[in-house]
Amino acid sequence: MNLTFADLSLAPFLLQALAEEGYARPTPIQAQSIPMLLQGRDMLGMAQTGTGKTAAFALPLLHRLAADPRPAPKGGARVLVLAPTRELVSQIAVGFEKFGRHLKPSVTTIFGGVSQFHQVNALKAGVDIIVATPGRLLDLIEQRLCDLSALEALVLDEADQMLDMGFAKPIERIVAALPTDRHTLLFSATMPKSITALADSLLRDPANVEIAPPSTTVDRIEQSVMFLDAANKKAALLALLQTPEMGQAVVFTLQKNIANEVCAFISEAGITAEALHGNKSQGQRERALDAFRAGDVQVLVATDIAARGIDVDTVTHVFNHDLPSLPESYVHRIGRTGRAGRSGFAITLCDAEQRAWLHDVERTIGRTLTVKDDHHWHCEVARHSTKRAPVLGGGPVKQVKPPKERVRKVWTEEEKRAAREAARAA
Repeated sequence: MNLTFADLSLAPFLLQALAEEGYARPTPIQAQSIPMLLQGRDMLGMAQTGTGKTAAFALPLLHRLAADPRPAPKGGARVLVLAPTRELVSQIAVGFEKFGRHLKPSVTTIFGGVSQFHQVNALKAGVDIIVATPGRLLDLIEQRLCDLSALEALVLDEADQMLDMGFAKPIERIVAALPTDRHTLLFSATMPKSITALADSLLRDPANVEIAPPSTTVDRIEQSVMFLDAANKKAALLALLQTPEMGQAVVFTLQKNIANEVCAFISEAGITAEALHGNKSQGQRERALDAFRAGDVQVLVATDIAARGIDVDTVTHVFNHDLPSLPESYVHRIGRTGRAGRSGFAITLCDAEQRAWLHDVERTIGRTLTVKDDHHWHCEVARHSTKRAPVLGGGPVKQVKPPKERVRKVWTEEEKRAAREAARAA
């Protein structure tokens, strides 16, 4: 069935904005979600990254705001969207502004790493839509600078990553500040048990939309692995980036210092590159992403903080310089390519220390990656290794001996008398 957006009963101003953006037909997640969300159903949406989840919830929420044009509550908002990273928050906010250009809702982003001054000022008058990371939003609530007691709709986007990043408690405390009579949507790319438990606690008789089985990867992405020594990773990566078919690429590392090292290494070879990680200021991160989106930068070297915040259709390749310690993160990383119906390539560089992590990834996605061994860095030791790197990667796990138990001596009366006599004699 070839649905169009016009078939989904969306408001005319939304159809006009979609047409201006060149969107004619909804993606599967949008086609299945929008009709039920327009009916006011709570929803648990499961879909791979790059399938259009933002529009799936933004369009019906904008439709709702237009149908009931009440003023936003002072100090609060009508709609709250929680997301794990600053990049994703900014991306979602742009989506609301793009699709709502003819409604012109007030949209405020709230995240850490910047002054809260402008965020607080925006809240004072009330806003239609807040898009926020949990940490900074909870700070403002606890400072009594944000009152969400009149909220109408809550969206948790990329809920699995928020839990992975330790936001379970902040989310719980934020939800406690919200009215129970609200419209709640939860979207995620994977479905671990923690997400099931969260959904059960938040959603009332939800509609379930699952576009692909949890933790599967987009079929049009060609996935492969190269086994090599850790010391050869940068050289192998550079050779891959210099191939004629290379377009724009995202390179993922485990740690910030490794991201900086890789970025410097490939920049010295004449490839335009920027590093993106948590030690960068918000301004630096935004400038790096803007330059990447504009095509002025060929390679973005990032930690997992950026795995779901990069929405650039022209990314042809994703490279895992390091495997993720959480196998679900692999799905989100490689989802940076193969977007908007395009094909893509995901190449993983695996050393002996991270071989067990590759096994975890393959078990999670339900497939074995194609091995590329036609290169002079190939290492059979890495291919058959049974080692497992520590959570942060890099080096063997240090074995710490438990402290010796201190046992307090219990003295008998006879021993006590003998000790007193010995002391007097001395």
